[in-house]
Amino acid sequence: MSLRKGLVIFILLAFGANAIILSKSVTSETITSLLGADKTFLLAALGLTLAAWCCDAGRFCALVRAAHENVSFKWGIALTWLHYFGCAVTPMQSGGGPFQVYVLYKKGIPIGKGIAITLIRTMLTVLILSFVVPAAFFIDPDLMDSSPFIRGVVTYVFAVIFCTWLLIAYTILRPRSVKRVGKVFLLWLRKLKILPPDKVKGYIQWLDREMDNYNLNFRLAFSSGFGYSIAAVLLSVLHLLCVFSVLPVLMYSVGLPFNFAQTLATQAIFMFVLYFIPTPGASGVAESGGAILFGTLMPWNMAGIMSIIWRFFTEYISIFMGVITAVRLVGWGVTEDLHKGASPEEEVKLKG
Repeated sequence: MSLRKGLVIFILLAFGANAIILSKSVTSETITSLLGADKTFLLAALGLTLAAWCCDAGRFCALVRAAHENVSFKWGIALTWLHYFGCAVTPMQSGGGPFQVYVLYKKGIPIGKGIAITLIRTMLTVLILSFVVPAAFFIDPDLMDSSPFIRGVVTYVFAVIFCTWLLIAYTILRPRSVKRVGKVFLLWLRKLKILPPDKVKGYIQWLDREMDNYNLNFRLAFSSGFGYSIAAVLLSVLHLLCVFSVLPVLMYSVGLPFNFAQTLATQAIFMFVLYFIPTPGASGVAESGGAILFGTLMPWNMAGIMSIIWRFFTEYISIFMGVITAVRLVGWGVTEDLHKGASPEEEVKLKG
């Protein structure tokens, strides 16, 4: 799937889902509630979005410092927006990392370290959600019993996360085995004449170097850079708290009653599941699923529109900023090549 196609699919699914939600849920009472909304709290929701960006950027800068490298807060904001853009155009929100690794490489940070930094950033969020979701079911046991689908999806996601952590642990504890597998793969590509024979040695040297950088970064994160790693964990918690606070603020703005713990639990489960939806940026599923889940927190005639407004503040604004950042900072041609799998090192060489 090309980058343009991913973006088009994201937009079409989002608009289609939103149109259906509005047609099925909006009533005259919905319009009256929206017109009477307290604009101060809408600004507060925007403020929470800005605060979430700052926490995310600060987390990234802290992880870079833990690796004994440095990027400015301004670049941290740009990396945050790029991540939203990359996630929006790829299945299972997997495309944010390559763009971040590319920008870090342009700033002089080795690819292996860049991969480790972006991986730790993502897994911090997943790890926190891994603790929050069980707590959410403890707070509100009816969430698990309300739908066999939710129960099945959450079980599946936990299994995927467990396998992912096993894979990461293996790459850290057995780097030589990973190198060996990589070299066998490269030699196999040469045998199939996919790689030129004179290039294989260079690729093997590159693999050795970047795997060493990758493992070095993990060691630094838990040794001399441990203080920065702790700061990244705290900023990750604050980031999620800002994101999860948007919905109750929106509900308060239109006079809807809410239980903050219940809204937090519902959003934590929802975000947890969205990481593993196959559509670009979980588009379509995020809008319709949000409406269904938010229907457990508020009347149906408000759940649909609240899902759309919530998605606007927590995702759409960030994705829009990410598109601008990708075009201005990276260039559309490079983003296409990165999306297709070219390495950041190759792209920098191509750009001269």
